[in-house]
Amino acid sequence: MSLDDPRVEWIRNRVYSCFYLPEPGCFEELLSRGDGEEEQKIIRFLNEVTEEESASTLLFFKGVNEEEIEVEIPIGPSELAENGDEGSLAESSKPSCDTPASERDKSPGDKKKKRRDSEASRMSDAPKTESTHPADDSQAHETEGTSDSEDEPPLTRIEIQVVYHMELHVAVNHVPERFMKSNILYFLRNTKETIIEPIDVNEANNLMPKLLEIGMLNGHSLLMLKDMLNYVYIPMLSVNQLKLTDGGYQQGAAASQDKEATGDGKGDKDERPVESRGVLMIRDELLNSTHKFLGHIERTLQQLEGEIKLHIPELDLEPEVDALLATPEVVEKLEQCVMNWQTQITIVIEEQQKKKPQVPGPMAEIDFWRERTAILSALSEQLKLPVVKKILEVMTKADPVTVQNLDLTVTELSKLHVESVENVRFLSTLERHFKNLATGADFGVILDTIPLMMNGLRMVWIISSHYNKDERMVPLMERIAWELSERVARVVNVRMLFKDKREVAKAKAQDGKQVLDQWKACYFEVRARIETSGRDPRWEFDRKKLFEKTDYMASICQDLYKILQILEEFYNIFGPELKAVTGDPKRIDDVLRWVDSLVVPIEELSFDPFNIRKMGSWKMVMQDFKAKVQAIEGEAINFIDQSFKTLRSASAAFDMLLKFKHIRSREAINNQMMMKFNDILAQYCKEVDIINGIFVKCKDNPPLNKNQPPVAGAIYWERSLFHHIKHTIIRFLEVTDMLESEPGKAVRAKYLEVGIRMKEYEQKKYERWRDETEQSLPLLMKRTLLTGPATERDMERGVRYMMNFAPELKEIISETKYLEQLGYSVPELARNVALQEDKFLRYVDGLKNLVNRYHSLMDCLNDAEFFLLAEQIQELRRVMRSGYKRLNWNALGISEFINRGTQAASKFESLVNQIQKNERDIDAKLQSIETANLFKFPAPDKSDDLPGVKEFCELIERERAKDLNLLSRKYTAIGPLLTKMESLIMQTNSGKAKRMGQYYTYWERKVFDSLTKMVLRNIQTFNMAMMGNTPLFQIETILSAPEIVLHPKNSEVYKLIMQCVRDCVESTKRFVRWMHGTCIECPPQRVDGEGESVVFSFYSEVCQHPQVNERAMAVSQNIQRLLSAVGRYLNRWKRYRPLWKLDKAIVMEKFAAKRPSYVMYDEKLQFYARVSVEVALQPLVKDEHIMRLNLEPLARTVQENAQAWVNSLGRLLNESAREDLFNLRDEPLQNFKCVAFEPFSCKLHVNM
Repeated sequence: MSLDDPRVEWIRNRVYSCFYLPEPGCFEELLSRGDGEEEQKIIRFLNEVTEEESASTLLFFKGVNEEEIEVEIPIGPSELAENGDEGSLAESSKPSCDTPASERDKSPGDKKKKRRDSEASRMSDAPKTESTHPADDSQAHETEGTSDSEDEPPLTRIEIQVVYHMELHVAVNHVPERFMKSNILYFLRNTKETIIEPIDVNEANNLMPKLLEIGMLNGHSLLMLKDMLNYVYIPMLSVNQLKLTDGGYQQGAAASQDKEATGDGKGDKDERPVESRGVLMIRDELLNSTHKFLGHIERTLQQLEGEIKLHIPELDLEPEVDALLATPEVVEKLEQCVMNWQTQITIVIEEQQKKKPQVPGPMAEIDFWRERTAILSALSEQLKLPVVKKILEVMTKADPVTVQNLDLTVTELSKLHVESVENVRFLSTLERHFKNLATGADFGVILDTIPLMMNGLRMVWIISSHYNKDERMVPLMERIAWELSERVARVVNVRMLFKDKREVAKAKAQDGKQVLDQWKACYFEVRARIETSGRDPRWEFDRKKLFEKTDYMASICQDLYKILQILEEFYNIFGPELKAVTGDPKRIDDVLRWVDSLVVPIEELSFDPFNIRKMGSWKMVMQDFKAKVQAIEGEAINFIDQSFKTLRSASAAFDMLLKFKHIRSREAINNQMMMKFNDILAQYCKEVDIINGIFVKCKDNPPLNKNQPPVAGAIYWERSLFHHIKHTIIRFLEVTDMLESEPGKAVRAKYLEVGIRMKEYEQKKYERWRDETEQSLPLLMKRTLLTGPATERDMERGVRYMMNFAPELKEIISETKYLEQLGYSVPELARNVALQEDKFLRYVDGLKNLVNRYHSLMDCLNDAEFFLLAEQIQELRRVMRSGYKRLNWNALGISEFINRGTQAASKFESLVNQIQKNERDIDAKLQSIETANLFKFPAPDKSDDLPGVKEFCELIERERAKDLNLLSRKYTAIGPLLTKMESLIMQTNSGKAKRMGQYYTYWERKVFDSLTKMVLRNIQTFNMAMMGNTPLFQIETILSAPEIVLHPKNSEVYKLIMQCVRDCVESTKRFVRWMHGTCIECPPQRVDGEGESVVFSFYSEVCQHPQVNERAMAVSQNIQRLLSAVGRYLNRWKRYRPLWKLDKAIVMEKFAAKRPSYVMYDEKLQFYARVSVEVALQPLVKDEHIMRLNLEPLARTVQENAQAWVNSLGRLLNESAREDLFNLRDEPLQNFKCVAFEPFSCKLHVNM
């Protein structure tokens, strides 16, 4: 099935969502219908490849299929009782009388099958059912009845029900006739290529929306298209969206810079992209075309739905006129038909004459005449039909009066039709202008349109036969005036106007006024041209109707423009310049908030200011506004007077005054500003005094900028102070006669006095520096490059070098550069040194790196390495010696010295790195030796069986032997590494270089330290394991009468443990000492008087180490404590000693001699039984730190001894009992022998 195709599955999901289908069965049924024909339509649509321009469309429709089904309904006992008698009961068991005959003829099996099919259909489709026969369902489901009826099958009746099935239908590119008014879901392809099959539904969700457009068609397609154009596309393009497009004024086109600078937030809006003029024209053209297309659609709908049709009688009009006249019935019907036509046409004419345009705009006038033309044209065309003409021909001969009456009505209809057609033709020439008024991008389009529109109106006035009268032209012009007024009122919205940027708001108000003024001016201009021509009727229209409202609105726009201008003037005054001058930003912000509040009453007006009836209210608003403006001016003048008495900056105040001379501001405030020049001069005098005070206070220790030298920095500081007062007084020269007044002359004299004093300070600073430099610079240049040890005797490990570049040289170079920039002449030597600054900086960096490298190399060497590399260090110092002995800063070989020193340091560093790499390898081997584990305990067995102490020690010894083999090889590898270092330093590989003797000793000592740490750490680890809580070996406990002993014995355990410790210490015998002054292992030495050779190893030193002996002693003490603890534990078993200490034969003989009773035997047996049980309950294992006591042999022996006592008692008891038994047997025999007579015979009766 195609549902395996993710594309079809995606389409199915969209169909469910759009049609609100609850279950998936409808779509599956569609795919399987007609052997898959519908499925193939969908697949072909998806896989189609076409070159046609028109897009392919897949259409889905939803329908309901009605079906009748038969349903069996059981009949309850109560329903049976209502039938009255058994005869009716028998009848009720038969099929219902409403059941079709064909159904009654069917077998019961067929009925059941149909019922099952019906139930399956209900389960799958969830249909809506409707019963054709009412039934009492509540009674049909009752369960009461007689016992006889329970054994019989239930009685049923059959009802016919109607089932509604939801069905889907599909089509491609065309809508079937029966679905024309249904909801249609369409999938429109926007690609000509095959829609590729996605991998899964997730990919289909991303891919398919890009290739298919989805939509719903609801009912009438033409009506839907009309609504889409009318309510979607035209509002998107029309002036109704002025709130979004800002009335054609782009916010970013003109910004109010001054208002933004003051922090006013009213102009802060998101800037929108500025559309070009060409784009706006294209948009208007598209809008006009859309309006035309909408008009055609509306006329078509009117003709389809509102067409007035003349009734034509259903008669045979084929015969000739005379033949028709000969039939009275035909003539009568035709006469009635003509009279109906006259009545119908008369009604239409009256309705059209009563109709008026519904919308006040000029476009409504054109639509009105077009609608009339469409209706009248339909009637006129019907009157021209051949059948109508034949009917009129017949009626002319039969009843001329009726036809004459109809002709009069038709003549009036024709007159109205001609008028409407002519009016549509002339008004269509103005349609473009009318649409520009309603939908133009901005007021610029309207200003361009008004003159063209007025010329068009003039042509209509001259040429038209119907629009050349006041009755027609004046209403049309009123509509034009209304459209202009509405357009201006929408754009110049006082509630939103002041939230725009100032320049945008002013442009809106000004352009709105221009539009309204141009409307009136163009009218009078065209009127004058008509009067001048003298051929056509004059325009003597009612000016009040045409211009009263527009003139009033123009005056309102002018008032709004003045308000905006006043606000701009205030913002220009109270800007950042005034804040900087006065130093009272809070008070200025208060004034600005006062200015902002001026427009609040206007923004919150409760009436429309463009309503001429509210003229008085608007005048009151403007009077209140002007009063507040005067109050703000008074406050501003007072504030300015106070502020200029405490100016912060004369220069800023002067700049502000000059700016106010050239920008627009309030006249009263501007005049007050121009009177403040004397205040500025007074402030300037204060500033000169302040600058002079700063100069006098800081001239001996002036503040310097970063990286500036003292002399040049002081001169820079002095010149900056002087520039501060000089800049201001030069600006004063821009105003004529400002310094010629008495205050101006005093200011000039004070300025010259301070300036001369500063100039003298500057000159003295320079001359002192020049003299000092000429004396000190040659001496500084003769200093050596480095400072080193004073004598050869100081050539020790702590030798340090320092770069000897004097800080004074850096200062002289910096002073020279800055002073030359200031225009001073500098000594020739200083200039030459300054020109070589880069070279000296390179030398300084190179020497610093060389010295730091030398020191880092020396610091990374330990004492052994230092003495090992003594010759190489001396060679490196010989290279460094020329830097502090011979070369100075005038020398030409500084660069060569740095290169030689760097090469020598690199060579030495390479050697050090190789030596230290070998040392790291040796340290790694020593670390392995130091961390070696010589007591590797066996891993515990899962069966918890621990080895004996002997096996435990043997396992440790085996593991130790393996580790010692590895460690001895690592130790043996140390000698070749030292030999390799010898080859690097001495170029020999003997292993016994004399210069390295001390180095060999250093490493031999480290080997000894590592071995000592290894032994100490392992003994300590073993000691801790001995006292730990984990047992590692076990000792059996046995009975060796008369004592309980360990196996092996205590002494053997102690010896084995201590031998293990001694073996750990003796493992150092594997590490053979080197021969003196070499790194070669000492061979075995034969000693006189001894048969074996002596091997010199580290054992002799390690075994005598105090800490080793101390920790070995600790192990000895701990093992003894453990053995003592074990002995104390075993003492508890001594209470069973009588079992094996006493001689059983003697004890049993004595016991038997006492002729004991059976009770005494029982007591003895119970005692030994209790002993056996008590021993069995004793734990067979006892953990004592590292040791585990195996008590099983001891317990078993004790139990065996107890059992032996039981056995002995048993034998005695057996013998005693046998003896008593025999005595008991013999006693009756003896008694019978002693009897002298024969016994009587007797019978023993027993009652059962």
